[in-house]
Amino acid sequence: MRVVELHASETDRRVATLAAAAIGLTLAEAAIPLPLPGVKPGLANIVTLVVLYRYGWTLAAWVSGLRIVAGALALGQFLTPAFLLSLSGGLMSLLVLAAAIRLPRRWFGPVGLSLLAAFAHIGTQLLVVDLWLMPGASLQGLLPLFLSAAWITGLGNGLAAVHLLTTVPPPNPEGIS
Repeated sequence: MRVVELHASETDRRVATLAAAAIGLTLAEAAIPLPLPGVKPGLANIVTLVVLYRYGWTLAAWVSGLRIVAGALALGQFLTPAFLLSLSGGLMSLLVLAAAIRLPRRWFGPVGLSLLAAFAHIGTQLLVVDLWLMPGASLQGLLPLFLSAAWITGLGNGLAAVHLLTTVPPPNPEGIS
């Protein structure tokens, strides 16, 4: 019998720890009653923003992807329409963050990027609903409500990320303890 040993690198441990934090926020958020279907605070996006600024887009993409899949599995939503909406919104916000992180930081800091990602996320979700889940239904009347929610949550999450980035020091270089 052959034994396969896997050795986790410092980066693997960092991604696992940060993804676990994001998954925990996703699960906690699922317990919050929603005023409107599909409108959530997106607290796990705070972790994604912090990871983006501290470790780069690749690690942020890993953390976000793991959070989306593991959160859906834990909530019993894997491969459901809710999962596909989360996945499509998450992928589009990651693509927007990949482009926006290159913008001048003087004008586009964590709050600006959070707002861009929130609008990309909700816009993509509404597009998927319009094209796939409810084709022909007019969602235009709901647009101001969803865009307002994206603005509020994007602003709040961006401010929380700024707070964490300025008050919580990054882990020591020897790894996460």
